[in-house]
Amino acid sequence: MTDTKPDTGSFNSEDSEALANLISSTLNNRKAERIVVMDLREITTLADFFVVCSGLSDVHVKSLSNEVSIKVKEQFNEKPWNKEGLEGRRWVVLDYVNVVVHIFNNEARGHYALEKMWSDAKVREITD
Repeated sequence: MTDTKPDTGSFNSEDSEALANLISSTLNNRKAERIVVMDLREITTLADFFVVCSGLSDVHVKSLSNEVSIKVKEQFNEKPWNKEGLEGRRWVVLDYVNVVVHIFNNEARGHYALEKMWSDAKVREITD
């Protein structure tokens, strides 16, 4: 059995951008650190956007992921297609197909260096 992503139906590029904006705003409101939105639309079909941030502790990482899930459900009536990392809370991934959220602790973020791996992406930093 292969693991394929679901069809995104009528979810278009503008919807993806609105979703990425909601997620980054939610993370900012919950005091996530070093939030970046990476626009991948011109370099891959994997996803339209990555939203990457850091949490201060494993409890903060969990809280951030919970809040994103709640807000996306409220605003877009969407659940993540896949969630990973909630047990260890070093790197939580919430996959909304067109937008993938990466919530790291500081150590894991430095180790995996997604921003360097996807350095061709257009990057927007979110600040207060």
